[in-house]
Amino acid sequence: MRPAAFLTGITGMVVVVGLLMAGEARLGGGTAGEETMSAEETATAPADAAPKAGERATISDDRAEMIARSVEPMAPPSPASGPAPSDGGAPKPADVAQQAETPAGETASPPAKKAVELARPMVDNAGILSFGERRLQLAGIVPTPVDRICGPAGRQWPCGMMAKTALRLLLRNRSVNCDLETVEWKETVTTACRLGTEDLGSWLAENGWAEAAAGSPLTAAAEKARQAGKGLYGDDPRRN
Repeated sequence: MRPAAFLTGITGMVVVVGLLMAGEARLGGGTAGEETMSAEETATAPADAAPKAGERATISDDRAEMIARSVEPMAPPSPASGPAPSDGGAPKPADVAQQAETPAGETASPPAKKAVELARPMVDNAGILSFGERRLQLAGIVPTPVDRICGPAGRQWPCGMMAKTALRLLLRNRSVNCDLETVEWKETVTTACRLGTEDLGSWLAENGWAEAAAGSPLTAAAEKARQAGKGLYGDDPRRN
C-alpha cells in the first residue's frame, strides 16, 4: 500500500506544478502582448495627432508662431510685390506687354498732320486767325498785339493795328490751308498756314509785321526786315 500511496502523491505534485507553470506562462504572454502593442502605438503615433473626422483641429499660439517663422522665407512673393531679389529683376507681365507695344528706344508718335482747307478766316491780329470760337496761331512767329505802339516819342503810330490790317488785306477773305491733326480742334492751336504757296508766318516775318519766335527758322528773315526798316521797324506808313 505504501508504494501506491507514494506514486499517487508524486503524480499529484506533478499535476500541481504543471498547473502553476501553465498559469505563469499565460500571465507572462499577456503582459508581453500588452507591452508589444504599447511600443507599436508609441512608434507610429505622430507628434501632433491628427484630428478625427468631423473634429476641429486646434493649435497653440506658440506652435503657430513657430510654424509661420519656419515657412516665411520660403513663401512666394505676392503679385503686387514685384519680382523676388533672387530672380534678377525679371520684368512683370505688364512690363513685357508694354515693351511689346513700344519698341526699345522709340516713343509713340503723335497723329500725322495734314493740310486742311479753311474758308474765310478772321484776323484777330498779325499772327492769329479765328474760325468762330477756334483759333490758329501761325507757327514760327510771335503774334503782334493789336494795341502795340511803335516809333519814337512824337512820332508814334499804331503799328499793331496796321500789322493786323496788312494781314487782312493779304487774305481778303480767301481760304487758307493749315496743317492740322483734326478739323475738330478746340481753343487755340499753333500750326503753319498758307495762302496758295505763300506761308503766312514767313510773309509776316519778311515784311516786319511780326517778330520771330525763339529758335524759329524765321529769325533770319525777321532780322533782315528789322535792318531794312520794314513794318514794325519803320515809320508810320500813313505818312508816306
